[in-house]
Amino acid sequence: MLVSEAVAISTRVAPSFIRVGQVELFARRARKQEHPDAMEELEKMVLHLIDREYAEVIDNTLSTAEKVVLLAHEFRNRLTSLVANWVRVGYCQGNFNSDNCAAGGFTLDYGPFGFCEAFDPYYQPWTGGGEHFAFFNQPVAAERNFEMFCAALQPLLASDQVALQKLEEIRSGFAVEMQAEVEKMFAAKLGLDALDAALFKELAFLMLQTPVDYTLFFRELSSIPADIGPLRKSFYSDLNEEMDKRWSEWLTKWKSLISGTTNANTETSRSLEEIGEQMKRVNPKYILREWMLAPAYQQAATGNYALIRELQDVMTQPYAEQSKEVEEKYYRLKPSEFSELGGVSHMSCSS
Repeated sequence: MLVSEAVAISTRVAPSFIRVGQVELFARRARKQEHPDAMEELEKMVLHLIDREYAEVIDNTLSTAEKVVLLAHEFRNRLTSLVANWVRVGYCQGNFNSDNCAAGGFTLDYGPFGFCEAFDPYYQPWTGGGEHFAFFNQPVAAERNFEMFCAALQPLLASDQVALQKLEEIRSGFAVEMQAEVEKMFAAKLGLDALDAALFKELAFLMLQTPVDYTLFFRELSSIPADIGPLRKSFYSDLNEEMDKRWSEWLTKWKSLISGTTNANTETSRSLEEIGEQMKRVNPKYILREWMLAPAYQQAATGNYALIRELQDVMTQPYAEQSKEVEEKYYRLKPSEFSELGGVSHMSCSS
């Protein structure tokens, strides 16, 4: 469905706009020797990136080769943490190619970004985006971006085989580091010390079959409910008898696991209350949903910014228990009238 909207000239704000794609561009010129200063320009670009984004962790007195290897290591740490946290809060960048990947390791809101509502590992807010940039595929997209970044650094290390080998080890270790970050993140969302693969696989299946609101579900789970009653707030459909049973069985298994952590005879054992509070610190209660934003910017077009300011106030405290009025208005499932609506449920790349 095509929706006609007024255009706007907007300004993007970020700590820096140095992207992996830009480093790639300079590296391509250097490899092809497009002009006599191409290699020098690549080195200046990379050293500028280090000075601007990594000065606090990379010693300026080191050689260029040493700096480049440390840059790759630090960027890997930042990128794996960033993408794991995207998935943690339900964020999908939507168009996570190298030109939309900040070399400083932070989020650039380029493209049709959005937050997953009804859980779908292949959620993609952009109608033409395909699965390669989908919600659960973001770690793979990040790995591809990192490979391109490392390839762009290689010309600077051509005369240093030891540094090249270190760079290759850092590059090849990305997938393992990324998986470790994702598992640690989901363990935290579930209040576990370590992720139980079978339990998580079953949960993902149930969340798909029901279906379930990603944000509401994990927030309700953070209260460690006695039964599945409170979890129903996050369900977009009623359960049949079989699914009701399966959800109850899953909840029992999960509670048995977290109860095991509270009974462990260790110095790090936690009470259920402590586990719940820790879960609430990683499972936000409020996210920016498109069906909240659309009325706000439509109202703003008339000169009334009340909803914009209200949303700003709410979203600056996404983990907090806010007023009953705020909860009733913003802590709920997507209203049916916004389903399948162009500009809310689906967007073009430049939306």
